[in-house]
Amino acid sequence: MIVEGKIFPYKRKIQKLFAMAGDVLDESFDFVSVSLNFVGEDEIKELNKKYREIDKATDVLSFPNLDKKSNQKLSEFESERVDGVLFLGDIVICRQIAKNQAKEYGHSEKREVCFLALHGLLHLLGFDHIEKDDEKLMMETSEKILQKFGAKR
Repeated sequence: MIVEGKIFPYKRKIQKLFAMAGDVLDESFDFVSVSLNFVGEDEIKELNKKYREIDKATDVLSFPNLDKKSNQKLSEFESERVDGVLFLGDIVICRQIAKNQAKEYGHSEKREVCFLALHGLLHLLGFDHIEKDDEKLMMETSEKILQKFGAKR
């Protein structure tokens, strides 16, 4: 998987985590691309207000490029490739909120950033947490990936 973005801490860890997610989900992330960016509280608040109509800062936002459901395979989107690459979408993380949450939850900033990046990736892959059953599936999938990666809570 190609992971690109500006102000990108923990890049190698996140790339390894995303590769682990591909293994757990039985997905091939060869020729798949994601944009991951870190922003301040003001910028994520502005994005949250503009795209979700929620006037407050948040920890992570995802902007999917595909209309994918969690039970669909990426191979179903072959026609969406551009120059051989399938662009999943954008993930935006607020670094300050990640730092604050890491302290609140009693784990490292690295672990929190990895959790948020994975959360964003799962949204790009069609997972959500609007309905209780969907939330349960997303959280179970996230925990399975994080445990296999060695980043348990």
